[in-house]
Amino acid sequence: MSSNRIATLTIDGITTEFPMVDGNIGPSVIDIRALYAKTGAFTFDPGFMSTASCKSSITYIDGDKGELLYRGYPIEQLAEHCDFMEVCYLLKKGELPNAAQKGAWVKSIKEQTMVHEQITRFMQGFRRDSHPMAVLVGLVGALSAFYHDSLDINDPEHRLLAATRLIGKMPTIVAMSYKYSMGEPQMYPRNSLDYSSNFMHMMFGTPCENYEPNPVLARALDRILILHADHEQNASTSTVRLAGSSGANPFACIAAGIACLWGPAHGGANEACLKMLEEIGDVSRVPEFIKRAKDKSDPFKLMGFGHRVYKNFDPRAKLMRVTCHEVLNELGLNNDPLFKLALELERIALEDEYFIEKKLYPNVDFYSGIVQKALGIPTQLFTGIFAMARTIGWIAQWHEMIGDPDQKIGRPRQLYTGSMRRDVPSMDQRK
Repeated sequence: MSSNRIATLTIDGITTEFPMVDGNIGPSVIDIRALYAKTGAFTFDPGFMSTASCKSSITYIDGDKGELLYRGYPIEQLAEHCDFMEVCYLLKKGELPNAAQKGAWVKSIKEQTMVHEQITRFMQGFRRDSHPMAVLVGLVGALSAFYHDSLDINDPEHRLLAATRLIGKMPTIVAMSYKYSMGEPQMYPRNSLDYSSNFMHMMFGTPCENYEPNPVLARALDRILILHADHEQNASTSTVRLAGSSGANPFACIAAGIACLWGPAHGGANEACLKMLEEIGDVSRVPEFIKRAKDKSDPFKLMGFGHRVYKNFDPRAKLMRVTCHEVLNELGLNNDPLFKLALELERIALEDEYFIEKKLYPNVDFYSGIVQKALGIPTQLFTGIFAMARTIGWIAQWHEMIGDPDQKIGRPRQLYTGSMRRDVPSMDQRK
């Protein structure tokens, strides 16, 4: 990782040197950890636009190429050749499992699908119309109150047990939040099913009928989970790492990530995209809304286009587009008005000079909302599905951070713009 190159910084005629550090791929970094000690100055980088907050070997994104790698493997190959459990193993352990390793891994996850029965009663404290993300934040954070044998972050066995518990229980908790909002009885896991099929059983099954998940739809859900499993140092992942840097237990850290994911600019983007398509309503109105999107004075924003990192086509969007076709074909929804509207919006945007110049390509959120709607998942639960997928990424990132000897408690600096030092006036002198 080290480099022989040196970066120099000159302030008030005094030049200071800082080492350059190279990753395996991607941009090099300037190690400025000694910046304040050497110069008495900080850097100012709101949103971390040019700051690497950690070193990581998990996920790599090349936004210019439109490339996403999990542990070096292209997302396209993983989505085609692997299931979500294999991807979870890869992200957690660094390599794809062989048959025996996969079997043992899947068994360890299935052993954790049940939740403590008192958690079902704990859920009854929420209003029935609570947003599912509010429920997830509460229930996942509360897991630490039920599972005291996996809270020691310095114990590798505790960390592994916490990881398998979170991966195994997240689908159960997400499905529980849906069933509770619908006034339907909770469906217990069926460990004879695969991960995605089991989730669909818990979501859509009822005690009075035997529910058999459609394998095409289950595979579509599995692909959604793969595509959302990790995405470098995004807002929610950075939140998990920041919470974890204080020594907080893993359940609290993941709950913090879920809270951050709730934001419409992050995990709620696919929900916002679907609402936008419903607002447009008809293919004939697409030109009108394209025009509005270009107008800086118009508050309308074209959701599902462009990305903070990708300056090319989001590779996940290509895969989600194919998945969208598969789902709609299976369900006989080829003439679905929202999907036809999305395709027309995509076509016009990709041919329009304004969007080409600004590199506003469709991202994964553009299609994932349509797919989830077709699967029968309610709009309010879209971000819950995202949380279910991203749990393994958060765990892998948290585990990596715990083992990093360079990691310190997160403590960003600031550029202070408030009042200078002043004395407190007496009450009769205050204006």
